[in-house]
Amino acid sequence: MYPKTIVAVTVTVAGMLATTAAASAAAYTFTTIDVPGASQTEAHGINDAGQIVGFFNDSTGAHAFLDTGGNFTTLDVPGGTSTMANGINGAGQIVGTFFNSTGEHGFLRDINGSFTTIDAPGASVTRAFGINNAGQIVGDILSSTGGHGFLDAGGTFTTVDVPGASGTVARGINDTGQIVGFYSDSRGLNFGFLDTRGIFTTINVPGEFLGETVASDINNPGQIVGHFGDALGTHGFLDIDGNFTTLDAPGGGSFTDAIGINDAGEIVGDFGVVGTGPHHGFVARPTSAVPEPSGLAILGVGLIGIGILRRRNRA
Repeated sequence: MYPKTIVAVTVTVAGMLATTAAASAAAYTFTTIDVPGASQTEAHGINDAGQIVGFFNDSTGAHAFLDTGGNFTTLDVPGGTSTMANGINGAGQIVGTFFNSTGEHGFLRDINGSFTTIDAPGASVTRAFGINNAGQIVGDILSSTGGHGFLDAGGTFTTVDVPGASGTVARGINDTGQIVGFYSDSRGLNFGFLDTRGIFTTINVPGEFLGETVASDINNPGQIVGHFGDALGTHGFLDIDGNFTTLDAPGGGSFTDAIGINDAGEIVGDFGVVGTGPHHGFVARPTSAVPEPSGLAILGVGLIGIGILRRRNRA
């Protein structure tokens, strides 16, 4: 365990970008997360108890961490050369990815500290990004047929593919089974998506530049976080019912990525200046009310639908 090194500052995030009627923006207190002795820190997931997971780099490589109340615990998959934690649920189960001599694999760390490798059938690469309170896991795979998202429910893998996409990555899942992530089109442009029981809705931040919107997580109220690119750099976003708030960490320079969100609206991610310095993790806690999405958004019926796909069961 290590004491936490933090710097806190309160700012009001930029106003809504959506062209539709926007709910009022929330103010956030941003707290920097730096693992002591690390050259770089990224925060990727947060549960309702405020436990945060992510990874850090030091002279020995990349290591996952669990931050509980300001104390850091290093998490390394046995036999792995590097470990990155991506998601944590209310029970404290953690998912992520690790590398070893055979390649890249997903992992599940249970509440007792035991690690289980996640390898989807037929995949050369498996990455686990999100886990809900039912223990359902989402991520992506690489196989002979390309890149696909997946849902792992108790060891049964189901493919998540956006119709017409050249590749799909599933990043987050809430307790109702709604999944968010991003897909690439034939031009190589990236767009976020929301999958509600096989109904896919595209997520595209207004004003984004050159097709770069990535949705990373969704909480039970249906609030979605991720990042988008424009001519000024990369920014985090909060999507509530199709209304977008830009999230730029103070001192974030040209890069802020919002990666995880819990039901209280607390957001984690990382920030830095691209190409000129290390990244730091952050947690942003709302200091004013964050509006709830409408029932329509929770049902996943967006203004921009891109079709229906029934997921294909993998053997």
